[in-house]
Amino acid sequence: MAFLSHQVCRGFCSSAVRNVVIKQVMIVGGGQMGAGIAQVAAATGHSVTLVDMSDDILKKAVKGIEGSLKRVAKKKFADKPEAGEDFLQKTLQNVSTSTDPGSAVQGSDLVVEAIVENLKVKQDLFGQLDKAAPAHTIFASNTSSLPISDIASATNRLDRFGGLHFFNPVPMMRLVEVIGTSATSQETFDSLLNFSKSLGKTPVSCKDTAGFIVNRLLVPYTMEAIRLHERGHGSKEDIDIAMKLGAGYPMGPFELADYVGLDTLKFIMDGWSTLEPNNPLFAQSELLNKLVSEGKLGKKTGEGFYKSN
Repeated sequence: MAFLSHQVCRGFCSSAVRNVVIKQVMIVGGGQMGAGIAQVAAATGHSVTLVDMSDDILKKAVKGIEGSLKRVAKKKFADKPEAGEDFLQKTLQNVSTSTDPGSAVQGSDLVVEAIVENLKVKQDLFGQLDKAAPAHTIFASNTSSLPISDIASATNRLDRFGGLHFFNPVPMMRLVEVIGTSATSQETFDSLLNFSKSLGKTPVSCKDTAGFIVNRLLVPYTMEAIRLHERGHGSKEDIDIAMKLGAGYPMGPFELADYVGLDTLKFIMDGWSTLEPNNPLFAQSELLNKLVSEGKLGKKTGEGFYKSN
């Protein structure tokens, strides 16, 4: 992707990141996404520091990574258990943990943030890291819905800031959306593309627009399915079956909403409808709001549009 400002930035604002090879990676957030990113980075030879607020969270994250790696090794090295064990140990050796982001960032080529979807919390984090990180360090957010430029505004390295949107579960999903803002330098963007490829992923280039590519298409589609049901034009079961058998989707929209989390879907829609209140694609759903208010959030609570088995 070519950003207009890249022609301007090349001359003076990106010399610090020219020809940067990303080897040392700091992942902030030990949840499912952060741990997944840490796993694929470590498995591809990167030195990874996983950062979170407590040792208990980090121990749980590392245990989850180990369990996931064992499943990968069992499948990948089915006929060579010794090679599988070697892969497991080498990958785990590439992972260290820390509860001190200011210290951990000092040796990092890239920081990937995968924490709560709250703009101020992300801005506060990056504002602090910006003061401690080396000049060449690239910052990236894994946000799925917030503008990268708004997050980057808390730092003084707008040319070295972009988005890396991974998909869950990270070890299995091949796609990474690489997002550049109007200030992201070409060198930074290229480094993020190359890093994504080094993980064995397929990157796509995105502009810094609401939902990037996948969610910008997927969320309105899901919401329209809900509205279709609200209007009485189809049962949720029939709509799900129709999209699976008629469009070849692995999940119907209601199944997908339950899997993602209805609170997550509502959070995204709340943000988008605030940004563009007159956009019919971002109209609210009374049914979705009702389910969330009742704590019926999908698979994680045992009930959403469907009751979990």
